[in-house]
Amino acid sequence: MCCRHWPRRLSLKGSTPPGAPLLRPARRVMTLRHLLTHTSGFGYPEWNPELRRFLDHTGLPRVPTNFAEVMRMPLLFDPGERWNYGISTDIVGLMVEAGSRHSLDRYLRENVLDPLGMPDSGFLLTPAQQARRARMHRRMADGGLQPMDWPAGQGQGFTGGGGGLCSTPDDYGRFLRMLLNGGVLDGVRVLRAETVAAMGRNQIGDLLVPTMVSGVPERSNDANFFPGMVQKWGLGFLLNTEPGPHGRSAWSMAWGGLCNSYFWLAPARGVAGCLLMQMLPFADTQALDLFGAVERAV
Repeated sequence: MCCRHWPRRLSLKGSTPPGAPLLRPARRVMTLRHLLTHTSGFGYPEWNPELRRFLDHTGLPRVPTNFAEVMRMPLLFDPGERWNYGISTDIVGLMVEAGSRHSLDRYLRENVLDPLGMPDSGFLLTPAQQARRARMHRRMADGGLQPMDWPAGQGQGFTGGGGGLCSTPDDYGRFLRMLLNGGVLDGVRVLRAETVAAMGRNQIGDLLVPTMVSGVPERSNDANFFPGMVQKWGLGFLLNTEPGPHGRSAWSMAWGGLCNSYFWLAPARGVAGCLLMQMLPFADTQALDLFGAVERAV
């Protein structure tokens, strides 16, 4: 599928002396596969200083909330040129909304969450669910944690394919079990088996997943979950090409969320796990140490 109804994207080329962004037309059409593999050219400002400068100059939000804002977002490179974590999944969510003519919240509720029996997952939480929501914290210089406000579970304005959906370990465990079972859980199929298999195969060819170097330390540390290892990307998942240091099988599927929520699933062993925390910055050392301990225990 090609995003042919969009104009050719623009790529950041540099900046003029006054500080205005210098743009050029992208050299190839972006596809849905580029978005699903994070080879689209889009980024997040936490790990891309040139994008931070562009957003500061234009006043655009960190994550676009509609197609008009998407159309103004630049690319950091031509689609397919390299891997870079960014707003690609947010745009996939907008494409789902455009194709289904439903909000992403409604589409996921009707096609994934309700069929899988995940009642505590969604973008819009009830008052009772909000009362149970874990409070957000930030790591301080002395190592302690300080509570902070963090918008989540409020529906519109925080509905994005790349983040904002609230869940619980029980609910997310059911989602992971569905993937381990090839797209079906308790007799309910939500994905084809061949689709799940494609998710866990290298989909970026010779490209590599590099270290995500942080430029916003209050939101993220540098992130590389397997330093020194060749890492690949499937359709939505990080793939470790060798066994991991805590017992993870090679070619397992994994990723995480900005607020230190992490998961992995190992089809080779038929096991999966998740650890959900609510703190910044991402890739917090203590959080990753705990995640490693949980993985060793499993």
